[in-house]
Amino acid sequence: MKRYPIYKGLQKPLSFKGLKGKFIAWGVISLVSGLLIGGLLSTLINIYLGGVACIILTAGFLAFTLFRQKAGLHSKSRERSLVIYPNRLKIRYEKEQDL
Repeated sequence: MKRYPIYKGLQKPLSFKGLKGKFIAWGVISLVSGLLIGGLLSTLINIYLGGVACIILTAGFLAFTLFRQKAGLHSKSRERSLVIYPNRLKIRYEKEQDL
Protein backbone atom coordinates (compact mmCIF):
# COMPACT_ATOMS: atom_id res chain seq x y z
CA MET A 1 0.00 0.00 0.00
CA LYS A 2 1.47 3.36 -1.07
CA ARG A 3 1.34 6.36 1.20
CA TYR A 4 1.19 9.91 -0.06
CA PRO A 5 2.01 13.01 1.97
CA ILE A 6 -0.93 15.24 2.75
CA TYR A 7 -0.45 18.98 2.39
CA LYS A 8 -1.79 20.63 5.52
CA GLY A 9 -1.04 24.28 4.84
CA LEU A 10 1.20 26.51 6.90
CA GLN A 11 0.94 24.46 10.10
CA LYS A 12 0.89 27.77 12.01
CA PRO A 13 -1.49 30.71 11.91
CA LEU A 14 -0.34 33.50 9.63
CA SER A 15 0.76 36.54 11.63
CA PHE A 16 2.73 39.71 10.94
CA LYS A 17 3.58 42.45 13.48
CA GLY A 18 0.80 41.34 15.82
CA LEU A 19 -1.87 41.11 13.10
CA LYS A 20 -3.30 37.70 12.27
CA GLY A 21 -5.03 36.31 9.20
CA LYS A 22 -7.31 38.71 7.34
CA PHE A 23 -6.35 41.55 9.68
CA ILE A 24 -2.97 41.79 7.94
CA ALA A 25 -4.80 43.12 4.89
CA TRP A 26 -6.89 45.40 7.11
CA GLY A 27 -3.66 46.80 8.58
CA VAL A 28 -2.20 47.49 5.14
CA ILE A 29 -5.43 49.17 4.06
CA SER A 30 -5.36 51.26 7.27
CA LEU A 31 -1.83 52.47 6.54
CA VAL A 32 -2.48 53.23 2.89
CA SER A 33 -5.79 54.99 3.50
CA GLY A 34 -4.29 57.14 6.28
CA LEU A 35 -1.42 58.13 4.00
CA LEU A 36 -3.71 58.88 1.05
CA ILE A 37 -6.18 60.98 3.03
CA GLY A 38 -3.36 62.83 4.80
CA GLY A 39 -1.58 63.47 1.49
CA LEU A 40 -4.78 64.69 -0.10
CA LEU A 41 -5.44 67.07 2.79
CA SER A 42 -1.86 68.35 2.67
CA THR A 43 -2.13 69.21 -1.02
CA LEU A 44 -5.61 70.75 -0.78
CA ILE A 45 -5.53 72.62 2.52
CA ASN A 46 -2.25 72.80 4.44
CA ILE A 47 0.85 70.61 4.72
CA TYR A 48 0.80 70.72 8.54
CA LEU A 49 -2.88 69.80 8.73
CA GLY A 50 -2.24 66.98 6.27
CA GLY A 51 0.65 65.64 8.37
CA VAL A 52 -1.36 65.71 11.57
CA ALA A 53 -4.38 64.15 9.83
CA CYS A 54 -2.13 61.44 8.37
CA ILE A 55 -0.81 60.48 11.80
CA ILE A 56 -4.21 60.64 13.52
CA LEU A 57 -6.09 58.75 10.80
CA THR A 58 -3.46 56.04 10.46
CA ALA A 59 -3.35 55.52 14.22
CA GLY A 60 -7.15 55.52 14.40
CA PHE A 61 -7.56 53.02 11.57
CA LEU A 62 -4.91 50.73 13.08
CA ALA A 63 -6.58 50.97 16.51
CA PHE A 64 -9.89 50.02 14.90
CA THR A 65 -8.21 47.07 13.19
CA LEU A 66 -6.66 45.86 16.44
CA PHE A 67 -10.02 46.27 18.22
CA ARG A 68 -11.75 44.18 15.55
CA GLN A 69 -9.02 41.55 15.74
CA LYS A 70 -9.54 41.24 19.48
CA ALA A 71 -13.23 40.49 18.86
CA GLY A 72 -12.30 37.47 16.72
CA LEU A 73 -11.72 36.39 13.17
CA HIS A 74 -15.38 35.97 12.29
CA SER A 75 -18.20 38.31 13.23
CA LYS A 76 -20.37 36.26 15.54
CA SER A 77 -23.41 37.15 17.54
CA ARG A 78 -23.02 36.17 21.17
CA GLU A 79 -26.23 34.80 22.62
CA ARG A 80 -26.52 34.86 26.41
CA SER A 81 -29.68 32.77 26.40
CA LEU A 82 -30.38 29.13 25.60
CA VAL A 83 -31.15 28.57 21.92
CA ILE A 84 -33.03 25.44 20.91
CA TYR A 85 -33.13 24.56 17.25
CA PRO A 86 -36.12 22.47 16.16
CA ASN A 87 -35.42 19.04 14.75
CA ARG A 88 -36.72 18.98 11.20
CA LEU A 89 -35.13 15.67 10.28
CA LYS A 90 -37.79 13.13 9.41
CA ILE A 91 -36.59 9.58 9.72
CA ARG A 92 -38.83 6.68 8.84
CA TYR A 93 -37.81 3.32 10.15
CA GLU A 94 -40.67 1.37 8.68
CA LYS A 95 -40.41 0.14 5.10
CA GLU A 96 -42.41 1.96 2.51
CA GLN A 97 -44.84 -0.15 0.54
CA ASP A 98 -44.26 -0.50 -3.18
CA LEU A 99 -46.99 1.00 -5.29
